[in-house]
Order: sequence, then C-alpha cells, then structure tokens
Amino acid sequence: MKRRRGFVQLAILHLLKDDSMHGYQIMKELEERSDRHYSASAGSVYPALQELLDQGMIDLMSDSNKKVYHINGKGKERLDEFAKRGEGDFWTMWKERWVWRSSEEAIKLKSVLEHWEAELHLAMKKARKSPENARELMAFLEEITKRLKRDNL
Repeated sequence: MKRRRGFVQLAILHLLKDDSMHGYQIMKELEERSDRHYSASAGSVYPALQELLDQGMIDLMSDSNKKVYHINGKGKERLDEFAKRGEGDFWTMWKERWVWRSSEEAIKLKSVLEHWEAELHLAMKKARKSPENARELMAFLEEITKRLKRDNL
C-alpha cells in the first residue's frame, strides 16, 4: 500500500512559507514543531519534497552544495485552501497528531486494527467461495460504516 504523505507535505509547505530550507533543516524543524514526538526521516521527507516538486508547489534552488526548497504560488494556494477549511492552527494540529500517535491508546488501537484487518482478509477469502458469505460481509461492512458515521467516534 502506498504511504500517504499529505500531512507531511502540508507541514513542509507551512515551513517553506516562512523561509526557504534544505532537506535537513526541514527534518529538524518538523521534529521541533512536534516537541520531538515525530522523528522525521529522509525516507519520509525527501519523497514528500519530490511529490511537492512534481505537483509544482515548490521550487528547488541550488545553493552551494545544498538543494534549497522554497514555496511558490501554487504551494501558497494549497495553504490558502487549508486555511479556508477552518481547522485551526496547523502547528497545534501537527503536535497533537504526533503526541496522540505515541500514546498508549493509539498504540493499542493500532494493534486492534491490525488484528481486525487480518480477520477481514480471512472473511474476504471466505466470501469468494460463496455468494451468501459475500452478501453477509457486505451487509456487515455497510452497517459498521453507517455506525461509524452516525456515532462519529
């Protein structure tokens, strides 16, 4: 499954809005902004930077030996779109997200979800063998989806 880097991309755009930076500076600043709950790695930051370049939201300048990234008009438009959604201060959300991900509750929830995914794959395998099993599984998943939407857990 392809890893989604949208939140990291958005964070990079927020950083570059304030100042042009090279990759290592971006990694260090992302860690700082999460109070070190997020450990930025080259494996997450550089692919996110490449995707932002490919999408035309940032530009790359060579400054001596380092590649320096800066936001352009399209990247600023993306930040404006985020601001219009009214979700609050991005850096507060950034920190809360990484604090939550390292919490005991999040770790347990991830474990439960991984077990659930394994059971779902077994149920899907069983559903391939019988139309009745497939109908039951679809009804179950539709009910769970409705409940999640309704209860807004």
